[in-house]
Amino acid sequence: MTPEEMATVREDLEAFTAELLDGFFRAHQRRWGQAYVRGLLLDGRRKSVEPMAARLGTDGNRQALAHFITSSPWDPAHVRARLAWKMQDAIRPEALIVDDTGFLKDGDASACVSRQYTGTAGKVTNCQVGVSLHLATDRASAAIDWRLFVPASWDPASPEADPAKVARRSRCGIPAQTGHVEKWQLALDMIDEARSRGVDVPLVVADAGYGDAAAFRSGLEERGLPYAVGISGRHTAQPADARPVLPAYAGTGRPPKVQYPDPPQTVKDLVIAAGRAAARPVSWREGSRPGKGRSGFKRMYSRFVALRVRPAGRGIRRAADDPELPVRWLLAEWPAGESEPVQFWLSSLPSGMPMATLVRLAKLRWRIEHDYREMKQALGLAHFEGRTWTGWHHHVTLVSAAHAFCTLQRLARDPKDAAQD
Repeated sequence: MTPEEMATVREDLEAFTAELLDGFFRAHQRRWGQAYVRGLLLDGRRKSVEPMAARLGTDGNRQALAHFITSSPWDPAHVRARLAWKMQDAIRPEALIVDDTGFLKDGDASACVSRQYTGTAGKVTNCQVGVSLHLATDRASAAIDWRLFVPASWDPASPEADPAKVARRSRCGIPAQTGHVEKWQLALDMIDEARSRGVDVPLVVADAGYGDAAAFRSGLEERGLPYAVGISGRHTAQPADARPVLPAYAGTGRPPKVQYPDPPQTVKDLVIAAGRAAARPVSWREGSRPGKGRSGFKRMYSRFVALRVRPAGRGIRRAADDPELPVRWLLAEWPAGESEPVQFWLSSLPSGMPMATLVRLAKLRWRIEHDYREMKQALGLAHFEGRTWTGWHHHVTLVSAAHAFCTLQRLARDPKDAAQD
């Protein structure tokens, strides 16, 4: 960058952080909040307090930065709300995406750290898990809310409570009323919070970690929110044209339940029964490898089967006035070189939805991987060394702010730049 361009970026950053932190009553909180975001954006491999302080010059007060991020009494919800409003206007999201990411830990003193599965490591390991909510289109995305997952071992009310971990709750500053809640419920809570802030929810996208929970899908349907969520191939469904049968009823006792004459099949079997010939080629976006796309990048391409089905199994809710299971989209990716489908989604999008649009929206989850990668590799998302509940929430909120600023800068230069993988 030229000196003039660097000066413009500094002015943009100062205005951006001043807007996000405008609700802070104390001037020193605004000062150290701005310094912390600037420290996250400066070059350097480690983005914990001490190395950031060394790079910040006159704002490099390690003690002040540590106090601000770890124990200063500012509410991250206010910053997240302002961030959501600003980024909704900038991005014009097509969907809200929910997912979770791991924060690997060596010790066991940090809030909610436990041996648990995380896709970050691809295995069960010692970590914290954060659930996040992102505004997204193919060209840009931004994290606007977070929850720190509380394992059952940290919940004093749980039968799985670990006395040693429960004893650490006070030192970590975990609120007394905060206990173990399933990740899919945390996601619904964040969606509710986003809607209460005026954020539009045109579609909810998630992977099978959330889509496999029938209660999550039911929660979205109760809220009138369309979704396109991953599921595993073991889920069961009836074909769309299946019709239930009402068993004979003598008029005494509890009426028998309406049943379908044939047992449901797994979604994998339904797609295989439709056959490879049902798969259609679909190209849904430009990727990161050089190719013949309009921007010089290779188009993402595969083959897909789209069927109308009636999801079955436990947790599926029927309308009170309709004995039939609801009809939904079953989308499956079946690449040309594979002997069977490799990935599945359920969607409540309208029946007339073109397959190319259905595929593109279901595949929009790639944006959350883009966000996690940038926030972890460039902005220090996983570098927080504090152990408190409050400090974790402060840190991830300001990392999200730094990431949003980068996104806004890319959009200002060229909207196409923000979409690169």
